Formats: sequence, structure tokens, C-alpha cells
Amino acid sequence: MKIIVAPDSYKGNMTAGEACAAIEEGILRADKNVEVIKLPLADGGEGTAKALTEAADGRFLEASVKGPFGEQVTAVFGLIHGGEIAVLDLASASGIELIPREKLNPMKATTFGTGELVSAALDAGAKELVIGIGGSATNDGGMGMLSALGFRLLDQSGRTLGLGAEELAHAAKFDSSNADPRLKETKITVACDVTNPLVGQKGASAIFGPQKGASPEMIKTLDANLARLGQCWIDAGLTDNLEYPGDGAAGGTGAALRICLGATIESGAMLVMKHSGFFEKINGADLVITGEGMTDSQTAGGKLCSVVSRESRKAGVPAALLSGGLGGDPFVLFDMFDYAVSISCGETSLDAMIKMSRRDLVFAAENLIRAIQLKAHKLSKKD
Repeated sequence: MKIIVAPDSYKGNMTAGEACAAIEEGILRADKNVEVIKLPLADGGEGTAKALTEAADGRFLEASVKGPFGEQVTAVFGLIHGGEIAVLDLASASGIELIPREKLNPMKATTFGTGELVSAALDAGAKELVIGIGGSATNDGGMGMLSALGFRLLDQSGRTLGLGAEELAHAAKFDSSNADPRLKETKITVACDVTNPLVGQKGASAIFGPQKGASPEMIKTLDANLARLGQCWIDAGLTDNLEYPGDGAAGGTGAALRICLGATIESGAMLVMKHSGFFEKINGADLVITGEGMTDSQTAGGKLCSVVSRESRKAGVPAALLSGGLGGDPFVLFDMFDYAVSISCGETSLDAMIKMSRRDLVFAAENLIRAIQLKAHKLSKKD
């Protein structure tokens, strides 16, 4: 039997590589003769740069940049294809996992460090950028990133605004005159796992603001501020469309990359799967196992596990989901997966689930293979 193990990271818990190792251990505990092919994946969030760089046998570089609240953090990016292409994670500079949950504040968080990371990649000689923009702590419309790259946002008096989403309330004019000239010659591809527009009921603030610490009242302010920034882009003649799918990703950074830097937006999951060799390695496979930290209504909207399952089924290979937790109506999961289960073995708190997650993932993988063996045994007895 040949099994492809292709999970995402289990957020705040296991990397995709660690999850692969745990699933492989469980499989081999049940059957040492199984051929296991491990493909740690990502969909544009944290881990995208690592997955792409390792898949392409690239190298990693470090850069000291500003974190979400201006603190210095060390961000890592990859160089692939002889250094021509740099692979970056917004999350490594402006990510939600860089901040304790009790200190989250999307009104003040900034993407400035992501702009510094882009500059570091250009300084390293990259001519093309692939940027994963999932996992942000920010809702500043990517204006912090643009500021680090030489763009300016001005108020009515011509004063350059400061950083953070709260400053967008005073936005009156967008100025591109001092932007880094290298950007005009740089191809940028955004790896993105969401299709939300910039503003409105399905926009960045309304959908993703709560997980970044936004209250209902704060969401209204954040949405109005992003609309004001968008109007500045329209007034500057950069766009007439703020409804593009993916504009709302990373608190509006998707829009900034598309409108101001000419980036194209692609499915992060598909991008990583192509570079990892998924579509070649699935040939002859009997099963694909994927997984993530939490599976809920967002999974079907382009998240990695749903894309892995969709592409597996297209290839005629069943797909199993081993998830840290399941939310919402569990029966809809059968529309996406052939098998779906939460790996939790009775833990009642999140801390306990995280503590025991590796053990539980090993157990769930072994249990799945044992179930397959039971079916095979039953069929053989009938013969």
C-alpha cells in the first residue's frame, strides 16, 4: 500500500513536518510494509516559505525586521531556483503567533516588518517574489508594508500618517513617488487561501477581525478605515475595484499587493502542492492523509486540506482527514473527505489537547490503518 501524507501545520502546535512524522509513525505501527511519502504542505500561511524552499532544494536567509508592534523579530525567507525567486511568509514578520493572545490589537498592529522582509529579499538579489500572506495579526490594509517600501499615506494637511489600522482614519492621499524602484521590475505572486474582498460583511475586518482581537465596535471602525484607504487608491488612479477575491486577505494586505505592487493572487495550497511534487507522487497511491489544527466552515473556502482532498479525488485516490478539532456540522465533511475524524482522545481543554496532540495523531493514524486492515480481512474471508 502506498500512502501520501500531506498535512498542513497544526497551528500553534505542530509544524507540517512534525505532523508528517507523527502520522508516518502511526501508519508504520499498524503496518511496516506501507510505503509512506511525506509531503509537508501549507496554503499561504505560516510554513509556506519553508515548504516551498525545501521542496525546491533552496536555501534559507534571516532578516531582522519589525514585528507587529514594532519589536525586532528574526524572520526567515527562502531563495530558490538559483536565488532568482524569494519565498516569504508574512506571518514570520507580522504574524498572529508572534503575539500573546491577550495582547492582540488589530488597531495598532502593522505589516511594516513584511515590507522590510521584501526589501531584504530584493537586497539578496531576488527578481521574483512568492509571498504567503496567511496568519497575520494585522488589519492595516498592508499600509505598513507599503510604508517600509517607500510609499506614503498622507492626511488632509499633507502629513505622513503613522503605522497601524487606527491611522487609516485620517487617510486623504496616497503617494507612490518614493517607492522602491526595484518593485517595478519584480514579479510578485501571492499565495493566498481566502477569497474575501477588502470591505463589507465578507471583508477583512468582519470575517477575520475577531480572531485578531477585534470587538464588534472595533470591526466597524476597521472596516471604515480600510474603505477610506481603498478610496485613496481609487483617487490615485491605481484601481477602480475593491471587490477582487483575496483583497481581504491578511487584513487587506492582499489588496495592497495587488493594487500597489501589481501582484497576482494564486491559491496558496495549489502553489505549494505543485512545487512539492504532489501531482507526480500521487500516481499509484492508495490513500492520501491530510490534517490541520481545526476544521470548520473556513476549510471549504480554499484551505489546504479541502484542496488536497479535492485534487486527490480527481486523481481517483480517497482522502482522509485527521484534524485536531472539528467545528460546525460534521456531516458536511463527507462532501470534502472520504474519512474525517478529530484526533482528540478525550481531552477537555485546549491546553490538554495541545499537550497530547502528537500522541493522539499517532494513535489516529494507526487506528485508520487498522480500520483499513479490518475491511481487507473481511473481504479476504469472503473470498
